[in-house]
Amino acid sequence: MADGDTKKASDLFIECLEAEGVEYIFGVPGEENLDFLESLSKSEKIQLVLTRHEQGAGFMAATYGRHTGKTGVCLATLGPGATNFVTAAAHAQLGGMPMMMITGQKPIKSSKQGRFQILDVVAMMHPITKFAHQLASGENIPSRVREGFRLAEEEKPGAVHLELPEDIAAEQTHSCPIPRSIARRPSAEVKAVRQAVKAIEQAKAPVLVIGAGANRRMTSRMLHQFVEKTGIPFLTTQMGKGVIDERHPLFLGCAALSAGDFVHRALDDADCIVNVGHDVIEKPPFFMRPQTAEHGRRVIHVSNRTAEVDPVYFPQIEVIGDIANAIWQIKEGVTPQGHWSFDRMRAYREAELEHTRALADDARFPIFPPHLVRQVRECLPEEGIVCLDNGVYKIWFARGYTAHLPNTVLLDNALATMGAGLPSAMMSAMLYPQRKVMAVCGDGGFMMNDQELETTVRLGLNLTVLILRDDAYGMIRWKQADMGFRDWGLTYGNPDFVAFAESFGASGHRAESSDHLRELLAHCRDTPGVHVIDCPVDYTENDRILHHDIKELSAKL
Repeated sequence: MADGDTKKASDLFIECLEAEGVEYIFGVPGEENLDFLESLSKSEKIQLVLTRHEQGAGFMAATYGRHTGKTGVCLATLGPGATNFVTAAAHAQLGGMPMMMITGQKPIKSSKQGRFQILDVVAMMHPITKFAHQLASGENIPSRVREGFRLAEEEKPGAVHLELPEDIAAEQTHSCPIPRSIARRPSAEVKAVRQAVKAIEQAKAPVLVIGAGANRRMTSRMLHQFVEKTGIPFLTTQMGKGVIDERHPLFLGCAALSAGDFVHRALDDADCIVNVGHDVIEKPPFFMRPQTAEHGRRVIHVSNRTAEVDPVYFPQIEVIGDIANAIWQIKEGVTPQGHWSFDRMRAYREAELEHTRALADDARFPIFPPHLVRQVRECLPEEGIVCLDNGVYKIWFARGYTAHLPNTVLLDNALATMGAGLPSAMMSAMLYPQRKVMAVCGDGGFMMNDQELETTVRLGLNLTVLILRDDAYGMIRWKQADMGFRDWGLTYGNPDFVAFAESFGASGHRAESSDHLRELLAHCRDTPGVHVIDCPVDYTENDRILHHDIKELSAKL
């Protein structure tokens, strides 16, 4: 731009987003976004994805960040539009998903509408974002956009927010976009790596725990190489699923329950835990005790950040830096030891598989959750993506669904919000149109963002929505039973989901038996378009199996 030339600030904002490589903006524009919307209409690089609710837009942007590592962008107006972003912001912030929210605002230099619809949105966003800022001048747009993207993508990734007032969007500016910088994360310190290697080699039964922070492309590759070289078995948290192919013979399971599962018993046998990508947003799969002769074991914390110490987590060794590089360094330094023994750990895994097989063979109808998990796994190809909403079925999938690749099981064990399953599947289907995508939702979670079925159909996406219908908030009902309370206050009615789906232009199906569900899953997988399956589910044995049988059986071993 020649000296003296100016451009509209909203045009500059779009240029800055283009310079950041933005492909999509998801949202529900309002009056205060109209300058921005006009500028966006002239972009040949960014596609507007109009959703039916701001929360759906936010979940889609967060899922874009989760899949790509790049910042997903969403747009809303002031007041009620911005407040509808709050749950999605918390979802991205706790879950480590880079996302930028752009909201409008009334003119800040002069306004004739008093305080109509005006909230202090920036102050509202501060506690649930890494960065929240009101743009008070068009000249500052490039630096604030660059800073927002830098912070959103820097470890730990999360949500950021920019507020663009109406008069600032319309003003003229001389500024230009700031190019993205090239930044490398620091490598782990050599002495810390040496301490970790020594502790692993001296252990009798080391084990690898893979958490949410390890779910990065290069880290996945390095962890696989580490396991292959050392022969050390591994387990995952819920958000670490799929980082290493779970068909691997050294996989010990997923810590889906809080305690007492077979995988926890295997972990109890370890005297050295290499805890990779631990994030306090997930309930820890193990609890540390003061080191004694009976219970002493060493914990090695491998992460981008130092450990947050609490009464049950105080690692003795910390290897801080780029996780992939740290694992590579440890892998290069460690020598497999002949005194290592993993027989007891493997025995717990075999016992879990045997127990799960018997449950999954139960083809009763309404569908039994372990059998459902098997059917979904058999239906989807290796690279297929299953997006879970939040309900008790998430535990069954975390325990029993074998993830073959990273980010093929999208579940939220951070904020654990309901309503994210369908928007997450929509984003997955947009990004990977060649892959099979399925949203698994409870009837409660589905109804929280069911309006996005219209968006799904309008976008011409190919995906299946499997609704598990129990006519209740099943997870809370399960907890209610476990705590000895009477069954009260958690049941409701549902629409005819088949007719509901068809009213949006989707294909509706109703499962009538276990065999029929298998046929429907295959049909929907192989038939283009949006499919909704209404499937009744039997949760009557959740409490007995998850709270009693598993803990008793694993304890006997």
